[in-house]
Amino acid sequence: MDFQTSKNLGGIGALLMFLGPLLTFVNAFGGLLSLIGFILVLISLHSFAGIYGESGIFNNALYGFITGVVGGVISVGVFVITALSLLSDLGVTDWTNVTEWTDLFATEAAAFGFIMDLITAVITALIVLFVFAIITAWLYRRSLSMLSSKSGVGMFGTAGLLLLIGAVLIIAIGIGLILVWISILLVAIAFFSMKPMEAASTPQPT
Repeated sequence: MDFQTSKNLGGIGALLMFLGPLLTFVNAFGGLLSLIGFILVLISLHSFAGIYGESGIFNNALYGFITGVVGGVISVGVFVITALSLLSDLGVTDWTNVTEWTDLFATEAAAFGFIMDLITAVITALIVLFVFAIITAWLYRRSLSMLSSKSGVGMFGTAGLLLLIGAVLIIAIGIGLILVWISILLVAIAFFSMKPMEAASTPQPT
């Protein structure tokens, strides 16, 4: 794949990732759009890893994707397992049995204890997700920093740093998600700002 095609794929992919969350509020197509955009960015990074002779440009992004998926699966698993274990300990074995649920909330103390334990399970799952989100963002930043160094487009490095800061601030949902979203737009701009490597100049005859 040539330089121009890789550049366009990366820019278009990042733009799709940027627009995806906006369309998600309208319908589920936004999530699919973001996924397609991310795949295009990965393809672009793989191409640039070959163009610049730096495998870390693609590998770190790929590891970041894998880490993000694993983190999401583990966090969901932690919540589900904890919730099921909690219900089992409280005697709820059949979710369709109204009597068991009625007995569970028979007293205010029992209801309060169940709610607090459930909140603890949610917080634990969110902590796991938070840790994996930071690791994922750090890997993406490494990929973007390498691409910035090789291409000479400093905006890649800025986007990577903003992405990492957004992941750290993800606990403050509004601020963190907004920074991550802005970093994706910067990645798109950076891709479209790339210029081909200049060919080495041949010595002029004296």
